[in-house]
Amino acid sequence: MAETLHLPQTTDRALIYEHLYPQIEALVEGETDLIANLANITAALKEAFQFFWVGFYLSKNGQLVLGPFQGPIACTRIQYHRGVCGACYTRRETIIVPNVEEFPGHIACSSASKSEIVLPVFDANGEVAMVLDVDSDQLNDFSEVDAEGLEKITALIGHLMAAAVV
Repeated sequence: MAETLHLPQTTDRALIYEHLYPQIEALVEGETDLIANLANITAALKEAFQFFWVGFYLSKNGQLVLGPFQGPIACTRIQYHRGVCGACYTRRETIIVPNVEEFPGHIACSSASKSEIVLPVFDANGEVAMVLDVDSDQLNDFSEVDAEGLEKITALIGHLMAAAVV
């Protein structure tokens, strides 16, 4: 695949996800390095939506550890029970936070982050291997449209992990 995304000129996120997903599939096709794939996926999401921050936290040694991301410097390690990422990991479900100031225990890696969506990525054994964290500098920026679009991408990542080289 070329290193350029081709996206419709619209603010309709459902339409953007519809056009983005096959391009992400093509981008990762044949690449077995998981970190390379995660890096390109974060770049594609950041470019497509201009999100404030997009990245992965990988489950390692009893905590979530920063993986590939796009955006400002981030928290390096998050305990499973802390913040939105930890809640996503322990609940094993997508969490949409319209206003991060109202989420109990929110970890403020950046004061510019106003809303957030975090999704679990499951491995072949059904365990949470990592979470996809997306932050916006706008309040109430995420909806079920984002959840559906991003869940499709996290499912693809789950399939990639089976053949990945770390």
